[in-house]
Amino acid sequence: MIPLDPLPNLIDQVYARILEAITDRSLPPGHRIRQNELAEKLGVSRQPVSHALHLLHRQGLVAESGRRGFEVTRLDPERIRQLYEVRGAIDALAAKLAAGRAKSDASGRTQLEAALQAGRTIDRNTPLARLIALDVDFHSAVYRLAGNPAIEEMITPQWPHMRRSMATVLAELDYRESAWTEHEAIAAHIFAGNAKAAEAAALAHAQTAGRMTEERLRATDDKAA
Repeated sequence: MIPLDPLPNLIDQVYARILEAITDRSLPPGHRIRQNELAEKLGVSRQPVSHALHLLHRQGLVAESGRRGFEVTRLDPERIRQLYEVRGAIDALAAKLAAGRAKSDASGRTQLEAALQAGRTIDRNTPLARLIALDVDFHSAVYRLAGNPAIEEMITPQWPHMRRSMATVLAELDYRESAWTEHEAIAAHIFAGNAKAAEAAALAHAQTAGRMTEERLRATDDKAA
């Protein structure tokens, strides 16, 4: 992690940098966070680091560990399964609504096309953080094309946890390609205005990702036991 510029939104910057490190596993689950060390790496004082860690703590991304310390929380397979159940329903609704607006919302369609085009650039060497960002961009484009702001408002608080879960499956080289094949299928149904097919494809995509994530997390837990 490189030092940050001392801008007014320093706490937000520190929060974003720590969240990115948790997501891409630079700070892996169970890692003990030393505030002084982290502040030194980021080139800031302990105060913004402390504030950022308390924000992450409220979200369940770090937990208290020892006296005034924190550690990165571990992903709970059961909790991830529950999140993907909800996300599947939301993504299915978003795809259905997006299909109904694809022909009338030129701006939203262009954003989705751009997200797809960016996703086509990935390869075996694409960094995990980039893969996650592209995945989020695709789904966010579908949400915006759906035309219902409540969808993004409901899913946004869960993105940090979802991004962590994405890292679990996107680290698998084979799934990187299949995930974007599924994205292409969802988008094709949306562009064609086929609401029923778009809804089914989006639900299946979320269910597959959720199942794979839960299986990998449980396998990791079994090895650690």
